[in-house]
Amino acid sequence: MASNLKLKGNWNILKGKIKEKYGDLTDDDLTYVEGQEDQLLGRIQKRTGEAEDAIKKEFFEEN
Repeated sequence: MASNLKLKGNWNILKGKIKEKYGDLTDDDLTYVEGQEDQLLGRIQKRTGEAEDAIKKEFFEEN
């Protein structure tokens, strides 16, 4: 994944929305370090089986 992803909005708010939508994700899955959006996207995708494009569209903005 070699894209420039940026999270949309405040991470704490987004984290709540992601946990609400994908209840199977753990806090460890959602550990976020600035600049590692691709890794976060990969973890969400792996745990949920959701399409990469759908996750990007909802929680990330591509630059």
